[in-house]
Amino acid sequence: MKEKKVRVFTSGSFDLFHIGHLNILEKSALLGDELIVGVSTDELIQHYKGMPPIIPFEQRMRIVSSIKCVTKVVKQVKLTEIAQLERENIDIVTIGDDWKDKYLEGLEWIKQQPGKRVVYFPYTPGVSTTGIKKRIIESTNEIIAAALQREAELDYNWPEDEKK
Repeated sequence: MKEKKVRVFTSGSFDLFHIGHLNILEKSALLGDELIVGVSTDELIQHYKGMPPIIPFEQRMRIVSSIKCVTKVVKQVKLTEIAQLERENIDIVTIGDDWKDKYLEGLEWIKQQPGKRVVYFPYTPGVSTTGIKKRIIESTNEIIAAALQREAELDYNWPEDEKK
């Protein structure tokens, strides 16, 4: 008799992909045989975060799907949707521990299912998409000044472009 594969689901925005995103994907993959990842649409992010992502949906889907521990990437139009968890036959849902005391219908549903569970992971210390955005904003003048300096110093007269 064929043994059932354990299917793990996690989801997120995955905007400005960083080491915290990779950590949750790798930790999630270790819990089962297959890792299915829901990537939030631009509209969903706009709805629950109040601002659009920096990286468009199709690019975020492609980035996440290229990670070797990810088995499958699915479009997420609702946060942890029951129908999606059923359709993908999910056994374990992983999520950041900032959701521990918040209500999500799909999390509550999976907790009620025999043999299924939710695993909460702590966030990677010192890294977040919001923190990256803040650092970019705070460093904008330096970033622009350095880019303008590089441009000014470039020699656009490459030897191979010179007339002979």
